[in-house]
Parts: sequence; C-alpha cells; structure tokens
Amino acid sequence: MDFFSHIKSVIGIILGLSITHLLKGAAKQIQHPGRSKPYWVHNLWAFYMFLLLLHFWWWEFNLHDIKQWLFVEYFFVILYIVLYYSVCALIYPEDLKDYKDYEDYFYSRKKWIFGILGFSYLMDLVDTFIKGQAYYSHYSIEYPIRNVSHFLLCLVAMKVDSKVFHSILVLVFLVYEFSYILRLF
Repeated sequence: MDFFSHIKSVIGIILGLSITHLLKGAAKQIQHPGRSKPYWVHNLWAFYMFLLLLHFWWWEFNLHDIKQWLFVEYFFVILYIVLYYSVCALIYPEDLKDYKDYEDYFYSRKKWIFGILGFSYLMDLVDTFIKGQAYYSHYSIEYPIRNVSHFLLCLVAMKVDSKVFHSILVLVFLVYEFSYILRLF
C-alpha cells in the first residue's frame, strides 16, 4: 500500500464522519419536526457544507501526485479535513436544549461556524500549494480570489446579525460553488 492510499483512507474516515453528521442532523429534523423548528438558512448552510465536502473529496484526488510526503504535510491535510468536520458538528449540535430553535442556535454560534469555515479557505490555498506548482498554476486567478473573498465574507458573517445578509450570503455561496464546480470539472 502506498502512502497516498493511507492518507486517502484517513481523509475518507473524517470526511465520512462529516457527511454522517450532516445527514444525521437533517434526519433528526425530519424525524422530530416538533422538537426544534428548522431554519432554512441554517439548512442551506448544511447543504453547502455537504457540497463543499464532495468538492473537497474530488479535489483531494490530486494528492496522488505527491511522491514524497513529510509528516507536516500529512498533519496539515488531516487538520484541514478536521476543520470541515468541526463546521459540520457546529451546524448540527447534539441537542438544542439551550436554544429556542435552529435559527436561535445558528445566530448564537455564527462566530464559530464562520470563523472555522473562513479559516478553511486559507487552508485550501496551502493545500493546493502542497500539490505542487504545476497543479497550482493549473487554476486561474479566480482560485485565489475565490478563497480570499470567501474568507473575507466569512469574517463579515461573524459580525453581522442581519438575517437578510445571511440569507443572501448562503445563496451566493451555493450558486457560486455550483458554478465553480461545473466550470472546473
């Protein structure tokens, strides 16, 4: 077994846990609709994370091009996927006992959600760089602009309480991500 198979397995486990957490949270809303009122913005962020995880898994296939691995690179890639798991865990908590509903929960935890999500866009730049200059230069200037603008928008989302802003932001992120994936792959 080569090292890529090993790292792919570890990433796959954490990615699987992330997707499981999202699916379990969504199923809980369906199973017990009377316990906690769903919030459409929150649910769209959960769907966005699901899409981002699928995109991540597709993107990480290019790790097979790395022939020589150092522990620091291995640790970095694992830390990167752990960030995604952390956002998924924050989007769907184990319980909502301390909150009125998902809307109340979402806005009370937005600093954590968007702080970690924003940081993941910076980690993505490093992750792409690890794959090599040839891989990095394959993408246009849109790629670093995408990541930096998403990072900055997450910083704004941490501070802004406006429900209109968060409604528009999640729609913009979703439409852009679909567009980006379709144009890249």
